[in-house]
Amino acid sequence: MHSTANAVANKSRRGAIMLLVAAALSIAGCYYYGPSPYGPGPTSFDRSWEAARGAAYDEGVRITNEDRSRGVITGVRGDQDVTVNVFTQADGSVRVEFNARGPQGSNSDLASRLSRAYDRRMGR
Repeated sequence: MHSTANAVANKSRRGAIMLLVAAALSIAGCYYYGPSPYGPGPTSFDRSWEAARGAAYDEGVRITNEDRSRGVITGVRGDQDVTVNVFTQADGSVRVEFNARGPQGSNSDLASRLSRAYDRRMGR
């Protein structure tokens, strides 16, 4: 009878050891990274604002005024007045509009070039 009790005790110890090993292995696979040490990245508005400013620079627009709180950048290129509007829409997305007007009216070619420069800066 003594050998049966030893066999049962050995089985129980092996089962307990296997349970501890399994628990230790499952805990070892978990890691909490915590908050980023770099802080939050720029908002969509910030990225769009900077890309719009850069697009104007890329196309030779001399910026004459920036009103970030209103989302308006104004500038000139030759005899063309350029207005860039950056605003957050109700769904949280950001919309950017480029307008160029000169003595002969609207200049859709310059506005299109500004839009393409903006897309490049946004990685599109």
